[in-house]
Amino acid sequence: MTSCTVCSLQEGHPGVVLDAQGVCNLCTMNFAEELLDNYRYTSEVFAEFQQAPPAAGEFDCLFMYSGGKDSTYMLDKFVNEYGRRVLAYTFDVPFESVHAAQNIALAKEKIPATFVVDSDDDNIKAMMREVFNRPAPKKPGSYLDEKLPCVSCRTFFVLRAILTAHRRKIPYIALCADPQQILTMESNVREIVRGFYRTFGERLTDTLFAGALEDILFADDADLPKIVFPFIATRHEYDPDTIVAELQAKGLYQSSPMETHCTLFPLLNYYSYKNWDCMFYKLNAASHVRAVKRNAGHERNTFSIKFPRSLDLADVERRLGEVVLSLAADEGDRADHERTLIDLFQRMDASEDAARFVAGSFLEMRAVAADLGIELN
Repeated sequence: MTSCTVCSLQEGHPGVVLDAQGVCNLCTMNFAEELLDNYRYTSEVFAEFQQAPPAAGEFDCLFMYSGGKDSTYMLDKFVNEYGRRVLAYTFDVPFESVHAAQNIALAKEKIPATFVVDSDDDNIKAMMREVFNRPAPKKPGSYLDEKLPCVSCRTFFVLRAILTAHRRKIPYIALCADPQQILTMESNVREIVRGFYRTFGERLTDTLFAGALEDILFADDADLPKIVFPFIATRHEYDPDTIVAELQAKGLYQSSPMETHCTLFPLLNYYSYKNWDCMFYKLNAASHVRAVKRNAGHERNTFSIKFPRSLDLADVERRLGEVVLSLAADEGDRADHERTLIDLFQRMDASEDAARFVAGSFLEMRAVAADLGIELN
């Protein structure tokens, strides 16, 4: 299969089209107009948020706090540097690892925000079963289709946060997407609701949210919260390594970005390989390759994870796919799979402890799938 000569994305990757020179539309930015419209809107909303006086209610913003490095870094700044009155909202995703909970506990000790935890295990699990057990998606697909399970999960708790902010009359919601995610995330709350209805249909959506999303669809614009992306202001300086180092120096972060706080990470890779023949982090890796090739003297990665310059991405992707599909089919030797996974994640710049942690989650993939009612074919 033909691959982009710049970033290595395959021609069959969702939303990717190669031109006559073999360069994909992500590298040439031929799809940029729609993304730039969203970017302009997002920039305007963030500028409005920065200039806004203290809100009339108890909180200036609802801050979506996951326990990951990006949200921990920015929560610390919002409260301890910017002086915002923050409701730190954590949706207790049943797929979060123990490391996320540990990071949240550290933040509660050091950051004087008001913390609140929301949960809805049954409905988010029902939605994820629907995503994974759907028939194979139609190809060629569109940008981010290979991340549909992850995007759907995130959208679910973003909608829960929107409902919370709307009920509590909080004017802004802070969402710590990295600079490249910002380009592809809907920032208008009413459009987020409409998009979820389009993806899952009226019956399932109303079941998952008990009909409450209709309140958002028919509310006055002035009564709806606005989503702000804090990293849009620091997009040119965004550096995952610097963020982690600063947090660790403050005692606010004890894990590695490569460890990922989602226990569904192996299943996300399974979904990507089964339907699109690519690793889950392929867009991240392609972003890295693109940055390195265009900036010979340095690299600037706009995703949350960086990759080593010397990484043989094609080999890593091939070997990881072999292990993922073998584990899904309950084939091969468990110890051999573990050794391969540890090697691959260390090649992707994870520490040995982080690599072992991630490898262990892959070995438990079938058990996690069985618990959720996800069929592995």
